[in-house]
Amino acid sequence: MPLALVLTALAGGAYWYWKAHQPPPIPNGIAWSNGRIEAQEIDISTKFAGRIAELFANEGDAVAAGQVVARMDTKDLEASLAKAEAQVKLAEQALGEARAGLEQQQSQLVLAKAEFDRAAALLQRGNTTMQIYDQRRQALDAANAGVNAATARVGQAERALDAARHDVELLKINIADNTLIAPRPGRIQYRIANVGEVLPAGGKVFTMLDISDVYMDIYLPTLEAGRAKVGDEARIVLDAYPDFPAPAKVSFIATQAQFTPKAVETKSERDKLMFRLRVRVDAALLQRYASEVRTGLPGIAYVRIDPSVAWPAWLQGSSPR
Repeated sequence: MPLALVLTALAGGAYWYWKAHQPPPIPNGIAWSNGRIEAQEIDISTKFAGRIAELFANEGDAVAAGQVVARMDTKDLEASLAKAEAQVKLAEQALGEARAGLEQQQSQLVLAKAEFDRAAALLQRGNTTMQIYDQRRQALDAANAGVNAATARVGQAERALDAARHDVELLKINIADNTLIAPRPGRIQYRIANVGEVLPAGGKVFTMLDISDVYMDIYLPTLEAGRAKVGDEARIVLDAYPDFPAPAKVSFIATQAQFTPKAVETKSERDKLMFRLRVRVDAALLQRYASEVRTGLPGIAYVRIDPSVAWPAWLQGSSPR
């Protein structure tokens, strides 16, 4: 009999402890479901096939947008760049020669025009022969043809120079693209390759988490999901930070229902079909607590599907400890 009393007392104590530590009731108009914190994964990959020359980050490192994380070997591209720059100088020299040739032809045209005009005037006065007049006209035609040919050579040289300069710019861009940078602020999750490895075009070097895009996917039954809208306010409470409801918003609602995932808690066993919602954490909060962001942490997301309902005091928000 005393043992039964002790067991009864222990059970009662456990029940009251559980009851005391349960969150207050959730008002109607606020839906909830469990999930895990996730972040967008970004693969940092090579644009061209090549050998890794240097790595500047490792797994777990926080990186800023634009930070250099790796550099590929570009000796072959640098050699091609030197050759292309030499081609530019040759093209510039050829253009200068073509322009000088055009000026010379233009001078000859001026002289041929003057001699033709003089011959035409003398012919009218009978002071020269038709033969000399025809010779001056042929000389003028030849000078015009020479100017046209020289102008074409100048255009050709200009296009050759433009092509050589474009080759230089392209090689510079390709060399720059062999310096791998973090496109967004985040954290390196995996280092997939090491210094000295030869990778194909598109070979992965790092996988990083975009900590500016952190979210939790949850599942709500039809009645609640049908009342939710993109942009609805939400709160995410993680098991690791039970006293810190992180502000968030609904950013996505699936258009088709699916069977309830096994890991999702439901209010009723009748909730067999659910709609997936994505609740995205406030960007300003993420920037403030970037070092605290961890993916995979379980928690509960609360979505206010009725704007007239006030958030309970324990979901108002505070700073994490």
